[in-house]
Amino acid sequence: MRLIHLSDLHIGKRVNDFSMLEDQKYILGQILRIIDKYNPDGVLIAGDVYDKAVPSAEATVVLDSFLVELASRNLPTFIIGGNHDSQERLSFGSRLIDKSGIYISPAYCGKIMPHTLCDEYGEVNIYQLPFVKPIMVKHGSDKEISSYTDAVKFVVDEMEIDKTKRNILISHQLVTGAERSDSEEISIGGTDNIDASVLMDFDYVALGHLHRPQGCGVDKIRYCGTPLKYSFSEAKDKKSVTIIDLGKKGELNITTEPLIPLHNMVELKGTYNDLTKIDFYKDTTYQTDYVHITLTDEEDVLDAIGKLRIIYKNLMKLDYDNTRTRKNLEIDGASDVEKKTPLEIFEELYTLQNNKGMTDEQKNLVTTLIEKIWGAEQ
Repeated sequence: MRLIHLSDLHIGKRVNDFSMLEDQKYILGQILRIIDKYNPDGVLIAGDVYDKAVPSAEATVVLDSFLVELASRNLPTFIIGGNHDSQERLSFGSRLIDKSGIYISPAYCGKIMPHTLCDEYGEVNIYQLPFVKPIMVKHGSDKEISSYTDAVKFVVDEMEIDKTKRNILISHQLVTGAERSDSEEISIGGTDNIDASVLMDFDYVALGHLHRPQGCGVDKIRYCGTPLKYSFSEAKDKKSVTIIDLGKKGELNITTEPLIPLHNMVELKGTYNDLTKIDFYKDTTYQTDYVHITLTDEEDVLDAIGKLRIIYKNLMKLDYDNTRTRKNLEIDGASDVEKKTPLEIFEELYTLQNNKGMTDEQKNLVTTLIEKIWGAEQ
């Protein structure tokens, strides 16, 4: 049996105030072409379908179009809510939608029953566990639930899976040891971690929540990652679709198919003059990529972001890496200020703000200005 594993679509997301909707429509179209190429028996979508609990009208249209395309292929699709989703809103009308082969899990409210697919080796039971917190599980448990691991373990135990059959879990949780990126929400102290041991009885665990594709100690517990880059910490990541082939019990093969975005996300670093030379960008896609530029000029470039956007149309972020930004200097207190000249006081302020001293040219300019100002007051 072949299954496609997706997660963290984050439909409707904005990155550095840029709407990603066109990029998302483009990549969902590419995913559909991959689905047609590999002809899977089902699709697993492991949460964070939307980026907000109350998605925009435009975001709901994008998801609706994608699900209609999946349903038109008679392709069973299993969806859970993530921590960004309102699980109640996501699953609205799910009992009617089920008839189209699109199975959207409701918010957790007790025992989870599987959907079953069959192939030449027998049954494959697919369990849909939306994002849960300990408080969501406590009310239905007679056991102590004090951590995320306790909560997920209780829910899994309640499933009473038949270990002689092949079982798949779709979940949206943070497994201990997995690598985060900057576009994910982080709980203080890592209190939302769960131990992978509570998931080991499944033949495959399709995880969502983390944006970087990765396994969790064993191949069968896996994050597929986002289909798009949603932060510059992911600039060097390779996004992909995860393809799972299940043979008989115990046989699992995982492959990936690369995804090529409408706009790549890249980080560039150098002086203003270097980055604006035609030879630097002429044979690249930088002019249309989403770009984070770090300028190394010692002096700020006037209206740098406006000038750079003439070349780099999708410049998302601009900062500096120079003497001023790398050092943290401490300036002596002002207890002896009356003994210092106006120029010395100004020099201290300049050094405090810029982490470097004034040049002779700057000192001469300030001296001239001071003399003009004081001369005018006399």
